[in-house]
Amino acid sequence: MLRNPIDIASRVSPELSEFFESLIDRLDSDEPLTLGAVRAFLTQELPAEIAEDEHMHHFDYAESLVDELDSLIEGFGESAAAVDFLNAFASEALSRAIEAVVNDENRENPATLGAVRDALDDGLAGRLLGEGVLEDDESEGLPSELEALMERFGEDAPAERFIRYE
Repeated sequence: MLRNPIDIASRVSPELSEFFESLIDRLDSDEPLTLGAVRAFLTQELPAEIAEDEHMHHFDYAESLVDELDSLIEGFGESAAAVDFLNAFASEALSRAIEAVVNDENRENPATLGAVRDALDDGLAGRLLGEGVLEDDESEGLPSELEALMERFGEDAPAERFIRYE
């Protein structure tokens, strides 16, 4: 699949990105969900389990999503894949692990998601636990969270772009 070279996901609000992800997960289709199809769901035929979400009962919330979506459609077209507009960030614990890899002075290559996986396989989580950077319960979910990011973005994706502290 050819990816858009600009970071179009940064132009999308977290709310709309979450809505895209919810639709993609619940519809589970082989065909890519387009911005036009998302707009149709939002304005007419919203799946029942999503319509039951308390946010969707607020007219202003749905209306603001439609306005934002219309602006994306104007810029990228109705056939643009919604998945290209998903925001993705690492949890705070994974962000700390990524940051450790990015700041590794011995690193010769750019820090990718695959490099973070390799560092975790080589004991990074244990080292961060020993330094007090991570708690025991935080380190357990790192491999699965990282695997999910790699499935979506590939192991060669620059890891630094996923860092986020709340």
